[in-house]
Amino acid sequence: MAVEWKTPEGEPVIQVHDLGIEFLKGRKRNLSLRELVYRRRTTYEKETFWALRNVSFDVGRAEAVGLVGANGGGKSTLLKMIAGTLLPDEGYAEVTEGVAPMIELTGGFIGELSARENIYLMAGLHGMKKETVDARFDDIVKFAGPQVERGLDLPFRHFSSGMQVRLGFSVITQLDEPIILVDEVLAVGDRAFREQCYKRMEELLAEGRSMFLVSHSEGDLKRFCTRGLYLSGGTLVDDGPMKDVLDHYNKDLDAGIS
Repeated sequence: MAVEWKTPEGEPVIQVHDLGIEFLKGRKRNLSLRELVYRRRTTYEKETFWALRNVSFDVGRAEAVGLVGANGGGKSTLLKMIAGTLLPDEGYAEVTEGVAPMIELTGGFIGELSARENIYLMAGLHGMKKETVDARFDDIVKFAGPQVERGLDLPFRHFSSGMQVRLGFSVITQLDEPIILVDEVLAVGDRAFREQCYKRMEELLAEGRSMFLVSHSEGDLKRFCTRGLYLSGGTLVDDGPMKDVLDHYNKDLDAGIS
């Protein structure tokens, strides 16, 4: 089923402008109230670093974008800022459509609730109505696999980490949101489940959704993404066709400058 967009064709669905976020670095104690109030007079400023700074780009409808860069380059931070779970210190990330975040897939589950209850909880947290969950419940469970199906009424905490991730992926990919944010989750599970995930992602893209994918797998990036963004040290150093961006990144890796 084709995705329904509110944003007119040709208009960006994600606008990132001069985005920056500052984190504390190496601080071993909490700041005192006095330091928080008078932090400009303390060493607080010296204890920070910019995880992202001066990052700007637009994303349109149905674009599939891959984020590449070394660990610590800012990829996951950028994804969380687009998802709205981190707020910028500079600039902005404006998103005009709903987002399905595959970032921390088990973060919304409660261990003492059953898997069945958690399906309704997670879907509801993302805005899905109960009647819609009812209609899609069997598909969610079937995708998550027979182990999850057999344990539907067990406390979620009894599930293995793999079962938990499978259920989280299954719920999130049933959302109708036009924008998908994926942070390395395609690397989980056995080979059969990974291929099942790949096929599901291809179905979502075929429906015309936009996607951001963070991955260290060149195969995954080339399979799903036509455009690449290369982050290094919190700055955007390249934006172009996925293959060209990967070539740039690999060249920097070989030179030891990524």
